[in-house]
Amino acid sequence: MKSKSSVSASLTAALAALYAVAVVVLAPISFQLFQVRLADALLPLSMIFGWPAILGLSLGALVANFFGGLGPIDIVGGALANFVATYSAWRIARNSGRRRVLLGVALEILIITLIVGSYLSYLFAMPLQIGWLGVLLGSLIAIGILGSLLVFAVSTKHVVEMLRSFGMKLYTR
Repeated sequence: MKSKSSVSASLTAALAALYAVAVVVLAPISFQLFQVRLADALLPLSMIFGWPAILGLSLGALVANFFGGLGPIDIVGGALANFVATYSAWRIARNSGRRRVLLGVALEILIITLIVGSYLSYLFAMPLQIGWLGVLLGSLIAIGILGSLLVFAVSTKHVVEMLRSFGMKLYTR
């Protein structure tokens, strides 16, 4: 029998690696003022997996942003944005229905837009509204559309039963 802590640690590591690799491989669209960070589609998974996803996706951003060339502000700011967004969404949506999940997705989009858009506007010496718009548009695609589809696909009855059989703690109804 697998211990819950080893399953959680494995999930944390897997999500961190998946996030970091997706950002680095898709660097041309991941590190601009107007960006579509497709790896952000993983953020809504925090509402299902809780702490392993929160920590893994925050660590993944920290690692990925080392390769972006925007320096310490992006490295720390991106990890912090992912942490605040995923934790907030998890707190709102855990053990709740579809409406709360959609509220969690909207909150993640808002948090990522405000934090990342603010420091990117500073780093690229652009007006704040341009920074927010650039991140908002990409977040609507990555988190809003792709992330919503992913979280609803993973929360289907059959997938949930399979994941629970592996010893995962899930925050779904």
